[in-house]
Amino acid sequence: MSASASGPNPDGSVAKLIEIAEKPTLAQRLISWASRPPGRLYIPACGVIGLVLLFEDSMPAGHLPTFVIGMVGGLLLAGMGALRLGIALAVARPMIRHYWLRWISAPLIAFLSLGLAVADVPLQMRVQASAEQLLELRDEIADPTTIPRNGEWTGMYSLRSVSVTDDVTHYEVEDAGLFYRAGLAHSTEEIPVGVFVPGQGSRIYEHISGDWYVWVDH
Repeated sequence: MSASASGPNPDGSVAKLIEIAEKPTLAQRLISWASRPPGRLYIPACGVIGLVLLFEDSMPAGHLPTFVIGMVGGLLLAGMGALRLGIALAVARPMIRHYWLRWISAPLIAFLSLGLAVADVPLQMRVQASAEQLLELRDEIADPTTIPRNGEWTGMYSLRSVSVTDDVTHYEVEDAGLFYRAGLAHSTEEIPVGVFVPGQGSRIYEHISGDWYVWVDH
């Protein structure tokens, strides 16, 4: 009889050990997961959600699809981060101190994104980058009239239509607004904000900067 036939079977021994080994419980899996610092998937995912929210803020009155994605994704990542941090504080504090930069990356991304959004920085930057082209388009339109644009791009915005009424230029932006039509307005005269303006129908305005406003059709 050959040695290979009579000798021990390493593969069989390993298989038997795996078979009789106890499977980790849910609590053990959570502790093992939380004991590791945020890695290559979690931090980039936070960055992607941050960019989605900044894009949403750059649209006049918001953008419904990215708003939903940003809110759902942000809440999911925040919940995962809070659970992971809570477990790590209880069982793996040295790991937090050792990998502190990775642990604070996600909160820093969140605070930066929220801070820029609250200050309307994405909207202001996108409008300023498009202002010259938008004003050039306005010079081609007589007062009063409305010209359909059918999604053509002007600057960094895709427009449905452009209209001029009482020296106020309204740019209806494609897919802008969470629940109502919305867009940008330009006026050298100050427009009252937060109220219905006589002669402007059901529009309500919010100031962006300079002569630029956001309008929402209620």
